[in-house]
Amino acid sequence: MINMIWGTATTPGIRDGLVNFVGSRIEGGERGFGECVAMGVIDGKGLLGAVIYHNYNPESGVIEISGAATHSRWLTRRVLWAMYNYPFNDAGCQMVVQRSSEKDIRLARILTAYGFESYKIARLRGRTEDEIVYTLTDDRWRNNGFHRRIIDGKVESAKAA
Repeated sequence: MINMIWGTATTPGIRDGLVNFVGSRIEGGERGFGECVAMGVIDGKGLLGAVIYHNYNPESGVIEISGAATHSRWLTRRVLWAMYNYPFNDAGCQMVVQRSSEKDIRLARILTAYGFESYKIARLRGRTEDEIVYTLTDDRWRNNGFHRRIIDGKVESAKAA
């Protein structure tokens, strides 16, 4: 069974552990994420993946998400709901930003199917590598037709949130 754990200012040990997990697996992550919130996905054997919510700008309603995983099975429909429910419904954001190497084709397919728009920025990862900046607005998330929220075993549209 897959479960989610949250790391916040009130649970700094969990947050810091998730930050270290993600930070050790992504470019620049070793510098940390500053003030942040973290969500981890665990099963009976350990941590499968985590996302860090950082660079929050409450004035514009924008937050950045960075993540990493040890196994692809962490990204279930229920996890996706929780991953974006936090910024859009709990934090009141109107946009989420995610960044990735142009080489991460699998993530590009997932984010595009989920409703993200993408912008390629030449050399943002250095002289020899471009970066893709993905954006997802709350409107596109609620209307993407892909996502369903699961409550007590019942599937409910994200529009109802």
